[in-house]
Amino acid sequence: MSSSSSDDDPVGTVRGTVVPLLVTALVALVGVVAAWYVFVRSTDSLVDLLGFLVVAAVGLLALWVGSRIASSLVSPYNVAEVAVEGPIARDQTGGVPGSPTGAGADDVVEQIELADADPAAEALLVTLNTPGGEIVPSEDIRIAAERFDGPTVAYATDVCASGGYDIASGCDEIWAREGSLVGSIGVIGSRVNANDLAERLGLSYEGFTAGEYKDAGTPLKELRPDERAYLQGIVDDYYDQFVETVAEGRDMEPDAIEDTEARVFLGGEARERGLVDELGTRRAVTDALEDRLGEPIAIREFEPAHSLRERVSFGAQRITYAFGAGLAGALDGDVAGLRFRR
Repeated sequence: MSSSSSDDDPVGTVRGTVVPLLVTALVALVGVVAAWYVFVRSTDSLVDLLGFLVVAAVGLLALWVGSRIASSLVSPYNVAEVAVEGPIARDQTGGVPGSPTGAGADDVVEQIELADADPAAEALLVTLNTPGGEIVPSEDIRIAAERFDGPTVAYATDVCASGGYDIASGCDEIWAREGSLVGSIGVIGSRVNANDLAERLGLSYEGFTAGEYKDAGTPLKELRPDERAYLQGIVDDYYDQFVETVAEGRDMEPDAIEDTEARVFLGGEARERGLVDELGTRRAVTDALEDRLGEPIAIREFEPAHSLRERVSFGAQRITYAFGAGLAGALDGDVAGLRFRR
């Protein structure tokens, strides 16, 4: 059986950890013994100190050579895993101070590209638990998954909606749990209408713009019918692109995608509608990957490295958000006060 944990996969542990260490240690030992014999035992006592230093240097060199040989003989993993968790944004911090951290698209794309550049990575597993988020960052992750040179599998855990499903549609297969929420193939545009509140406070909007629709959607002014039609047209265009992308990725008719009406479905119905290929646990997913590759698998999770300062910052943001939940993060794709997301 295969798994990403050493407790469930003793064979993977031996392949990925024990064997490389043994090979490395053996090569280093041979190098030290050879150096000792050449530079110490076969020389006079006058050069013992120099011989000792040379032995140490050669030993370190042999250790490095051994590690290189070990990694070339025995790959520590053959499946790369990248996780997309939380709201999808361009970076991980979100737009509003204190908002919860989510999936930073640039970081996720970078990890997929690093895995793709590693010859050891024969397949890519994209684990998804996200309600979606910004449109272009979601597309960037999907495109990176599509470009991966090897089989790609998307695994939806709790939620794989909107931008998350956009990413999943770029993989060769989509797996989900029975209780997973999958779908929400739609686009939302929103704006805060503060015109009435401004009037009550004695505030008025005065804009200096060039271009008829430059300030369309500004919260402090009433939305004209032509501005509403203009902004709705942007939402419709985003939606058409989304439907086309999913239809192509899933080899489905666009009408079947539109018939979902941007609803989310439990895993079983999502599979019936063709949005999901298979249902199963993570063990079932790894077993399927093992069958596809024709060999036992070992999984390495690719995740961005963050400094101590960044980690402290993320933690502080989560705490702050707990006291101010309900604030929405500022999203890419804003037109005046209107925000677009999947």
